[in-house]
Amino acid sequence: MNTYASASSPEATLVAKLESLVVATEPLRVDSTALMGGQRVLEIVHLGEVYRLQTTRLGKLILTK
Repeated sequence: MNTYASASSPEATLVAKLESLVVATEPLRVDSTALMGGQRVLEIVHLGEVYRLQTTRLGKLILTK
């Protein structure tokens, strides 16, 4: 946080908002083994459509609609 702005100043509020935007723009990272939960197929619903995320025998991921 900016050391020049007091904690309750408008500048401190702006800095806090900007810092939260920076964090929010980083993509969420999930380990595939945690995501798949030990299964080879995971179904994902996106905008009412079902997608399948599959793990191949060679360990690759395939996403199909």
